Amino acid sequence: MTAPKSAVRVVIGGEEYAVRSELPPEYTREVAAYLDAALKRVKDMLPMVESHKAAILAGLAITDELFQARRGDREIATRLNAAADEIARLLPPAKRPARPRAASAPE
Repeated sequence: MTAPKSAVRVVIGGEEYAVRSELPPEYTREVAAYLDAALKRVKDMLPMVESHKAAILAGLAITDELFQARRGDREIATRLNAAADEIARLLPPAKRPARPRAASAPE
């Protein structure tokens, strides 16, 4: 069963929006504030850019953050798997766990 949707009023780029979501209102506000801050950074750097282009640039910046975080997560998972393999190799054969390889994160 899905959670009931609630309407949350948020301000992004100086405009008010009603966002309907199943997520907690505080989370929706936090996400909207993050987008608003990214949009403000773009507008501060490029004051003459049109609003819709600033929104696209802010979206690109946020997407870059997401991709960088995913890359970091994959690198950490790889290092953890290598460390776990090394620790398992140091154990006596009877004590070595039979562990499945972790699935890689989606790109």
